[in-house]
Amino acid sequence: MQKLNSIAELKDAVKEYKPILYLRENHTEEIPDKRDILVCGGTGCTSSESLVIIENLKQEIKKAGLEDHAQVHLTGCFGFCAMGPIVKVYPDNVFYVHVKPEDAAEIVQSHIAKNQVVERLLFEEPTLQFQKVKKDEDMEFYKKQVRVALRNCGHINPEDISEYFANDGYLALAKCLSEMTPNEVIEEMKKSGLRGRGGAGFPTGRKWESAAKNPPINGKKFVVCNADEGDPGAFMDRSLLEGDPHNVLEAMAIAGYAIGAAEGYIYIRAEYPLAIDRLKIAIAQAEEAGVLGENILGTGFNFKIELKYGAGAFVCGEGTALINSIEGKRGEPRMKTFSSSQHGLWQAPTSVNNVETFGNVPAIINKGADWFASYGTKDSTGTKVFALGGKIHNVGLVEVPMGTTLREIVFDIGGGIPNGKKFKAVQTGGPSGGCISEKDLDTPIDFKSLSDIGSMMGSGGMLVLDETDCMVDIAKFFLEFTVDESCGKCTPCRIGNKRLLEMLTKICDGKATEKDLYDLEDLALTIKNTSLCGLGKCAPNPVLSTLDCFYDEYLAHVKEQKCPAGKCQSLLNYVITDNCIGCGLCKKNCPADAISGEKKEKHVIDTTKCLKCGACIEKCKKDAIVKM
Repeated sequence: MQKLNSIAELKDAVKEYKPILYLRENHTEEIPDKRDILVCGGTGCTSSESLVIIENLKQEIKKAGLEDHAQVHLTGCFGFCAMGPIVKVYPDNVFYVHVKPEDAAEIVQSHIAKNQVVERLLFEEPTLQFQKVKKDEDMEFYKKQVRVALRNCGHINPEDISEYFANDGYLALAKCLSEMTPNEVIEEMKKSGLRGRGGAGFPTGRKWESAAKNPPINGKKFVVCNADEGDPGAFMDRSLLEGDPHNVLEAMAIAGYAIGAAEGYIYIRAEYPLAIDRLKIAIAQAEEAGVLGENILGTGFNFKIELKYGAGAFVCGEGTALINSIEGKRGEPRMKTFSSSQHGLWQAPTSVNNVETFGNVPAIINKGADWFASYGTKDSTGTKVFALGGKIHNVGLVEVPMGTTLREIVFDIGGGIPNGKKFKAVQTGGPSGGCISEKDLDTPIDFKSLSDIGSMMGSGGMLVLDETDCMVDIAKFFLEFTVDESCGKCTPCRIGNKRLLEMLTKICDGKATEKDLYDLEDLALTIKNTSLCGLGKCAPNPVLSTLDCFYDEYLAHVKEQKCPAGKCQSLLNYVITDNCIGCGLCKKNCPADAISGEKKEKHVIDTTKCLKCGACIEKCKKDAIVKM
């Protein structure tokens, strides 16, 4: 691409590239002459051969002589990850799911050549008795979503800067450089009410204001993007970087202009190779186009961005530990003597924001703070991206206005609980969050409301649990993660969480007493109040929230030595019922020789020998073996 030397040249480029997206932005019921075929290129879909699907589609189009009528494009994550690989055909807006490489020929021969939709590849809506749905706009999964941070994901090619330009790319940066002072940019952020989307929810405008007011150290200030997404099951930031990297680059440049910084770092975990590759491509393209680097758009503003790789330590998601890691030090939190906006990276004023926070910035500048604040609640404006997973029909990324209730996300967007099971809880905020029970399903999702019921927004993980999940076991699972990931710097986190995990293990093994439950809560509160950093302080949240909402399950474990959900192996006994026909399959497959009985007679399990491995249940054809 030719370098853009002025804002006028950028505006001309945007105007020139606008037609690229015409078919995608002008949906029509009419049978079109031309089509854009978009294929998801996110990590989930590429692992299921979506790149092969792209090549096969191109070959089939060429074979059919339809090169002038259809083009195939790589794009970012559509969000509906459970349905991947996804192929979307514009402008008729047909949404194909679970596409395989061998389906490319049928899509081209039927849909592209004959205008006949491939019915078997359409989505089946769980809320409509699995009726087939052709367009994503008619799917419950998308109906209540408002995509701001994810607006370009699944819409443009993340490896082609011209497509980002076509959707008003870098116009927000141009507006800041030509029409706004740094202070006016900060005031617009403050007016928008945008709060950090990485967990703590600190107001973005105030953070930028603080960094702007503090004088540079050795002539430098820094902007840092926290892309060290470490929560189990969270993939919001990864998908945004894979699907719309220029959005984050533009936002970082705007932040640099606002606080007076000329350098930015994206701290990203090395386990995100696809996101890293696309960031490298985007940075190179942006520098070549003159929207990053020296003398951006001829305005005299300089801003460069470098990538720094993390080694996967969860604690490096904490701002000061992340800064230590960038500096080449051990990834441990610092004492909060000074905020990072005062003394951050190499002691210089530094603004650290996470990926999703940056993802909202260009849209706010282009459309205005009032537009952004029109979504959400007074305390929590805008939208929030969640990684919806667990026992739910529609697993994927969802972006909803703040204030949307948990019930709407679980049962409308998520499609409810599969296999006829009953909803039990939803865990928000990952290892640092808490479990929310059915009685709080109508809680609006915002920073204050979630905090009031003992949970937190966190980075956006949302794990749905059903009646077969044991809440003690869930608390134990998250605590195992935080114990493994503790940096070990402070005693409450290093030792306290280890003791907390031992207590939970004791409960799950049926060896605890009611007194242990009081000790469990007391220790959890001590760790919460005395740990050095936010990760240590939040580690006991899953324990405290499950104690609050599901105390009866804890009591069942310690008083009755029983796991109501049937999850804790140490508290289960395998029993053969009267359904047994004496076929001998269970006896034959038992690795511990714990089953006895004559052929065609009811068999018996010796519980003293039983390993509770489940091999007998798996082999029994009469469902004659149950856990009790």
